[in-house]
Amino acid sequence: MEENSIKTQKFIVKYFTEIMIKGDSAKKQMINKLFANLTKISNAISQDIVLKKFFDKIELVCPVEFAEILKQKLLQTAGIEQLLEAIQIDNMHTLDDIKLAVNQYMAKEIIGKTFVVRAKRVGTQDFKSTNIEQTVGGYMLAHNPQTLGVKLKGADYTINLELEHSKLNIITKKHAGMGGFPLGTQGELLSLMSGGFDSTVASYLSLKRGVKTHFIFFNLGGVAHEIGVKQVAYYLWEKFASTEDLEFITIPFEGVVEQIFKDISPSYMGVMLKRLMIQASQQVAKDMNIDALITGESVAQVSSQTLRNLSLIDSASEILILRPLAFMSKPDIIEIATKIGTKKFAEAMPEYCGVISQNPVTAGSFTRVEKESKAFDYTVLDEAVKSARFKKVKDVLEDVCEVGTLEVVNSLKDDDVLIDIRQSEDIYKAPCEVLKIPFYSLKKEFAKLSSDKTYYLYCDKGVLSQLHGQYLKDEKGYTNIKVYRPN
Repeated sequence: MEENSIKTQKFIVKYFTEIMIKGDSAKKQMINKLFANLTKISNAISQDIVLKKFFDKIELVCPVEFAEILKQKLLQTAGIEQLLEAIQIDNMHTLDDIKLAVNQYMAKEIIGKTFVVRAKRVGTQDFKSTNIEQTVGGYMLAHNPQTLGVKLKGADYTINLELEHSKLNIITKKHAGMGGFPLGTQGELLSLMSGGFDSTVASYLSLKRGVKTHFIFFNLGGVAHEIGVKQVAYYLWEKFASTEDLEFITIPFEGVVEQIFKDISPSYMGVMLKRLMIQASQQVAKDMNIDALITGESVAQVSSQTLRNLSLIDSASEILILRPLAFMSKPDIIEIATKIGTKKFAEAMPEYCGVISQNPVTAGSFTRVEKESKAFDYTVLDEAVKSARFKKVKDVLEDVCEVGTLEVVNSLKDDDVLIDIRQSEDIYKAPCEVLKIPFYSLKKEFAKLSSDKTYYLYCDKGVLSQLHGQYLKDEKGYTNIKVYRPN
């Protein structure tokens, strides 16, 4: 077979280590769920992707034109410890068959390098793994004068071979997977989502652990904030959780904040706001038959997150509250946000803080919190929960223009000015002047632009345009902004 005749790419999925040490029943359930998740992901890319399930791996054979997108999705799928790229060659019955095939595909990899051959074998053959290594290594050494030779330890390049009966896999690349348990195997919970670093990283860690994670957002009065949080929730779903239907719940909390100012002592406003959010989340969780909440709180990061205040917040809940970031530092959290791609969103997220305590208490009193709680009018909280809006995360982008108030236009004129706010390097081609200002620089750069022109913001789906245009309108007072979304 000629090398350029290869029409498919093979991937070998190795299961997360903790799956393999489970009991037989739990292991079988997790492997079946991972296989179902990968089948759903593959079918969304191409119906021509073939999957096979084994006790220790899953194999996928994919048309080469879909290989890159499939690889990226596999690397973002919980339950995968390692992803191998391989060339599969059938009808390998003898050592001569193997050495010729390996040399055909791998000779170019050892030019100017030392190399070593490592082989694994399954099945009944009249030779051992060491025979494969010695035969292939000797043949390639003799037929590739540009190599620097065989080196058993510390070689520049390792040729990894796996022979299964008469099927040879030449492992060309190895990638670290996402790890964790297959999504959907560890129950469901509700994540209190603000869209910043902490709540997005906490939600990611929950998804990675196999938990079906829904999002609940408390709107304190910022339209742009709601748009931004929906964007981040959609990003997390599309990248790490597209096999599951997740809910996005919005609770209008403006009235609750107003009531806090009326009923609660200033130093306890922050703690009481968190308690009320927990209580509202608990009501929603019970209606959804969910047994736990998750937050992005980290010990001592802010005044409401001392151990005493976290305990005061927890006392408002009857269900489990998980805090995966409890002992992480801010740099550690930002490092994860950078890795998973939510850092830029968090940095550009408008801040809407409805309650800023004066001299906030750092070690509150249980007796005092009980007194403050009795002073609050909980009918306001009940009304807020009754007004909760539910939306599938996969559908949240559809209503962005309904949430936003910026005018959306579908065409441009010669004298218009378009601002391409995408973070990619390419620039949108339009029949007018085009400025390239990534969304994370827009707040600073927009102030430098002429105020006598109208600017049309452009991004792929119109979401970031609504978010950052709304922020510039609400917080900075600009009125010369519209959203451009071509038909």
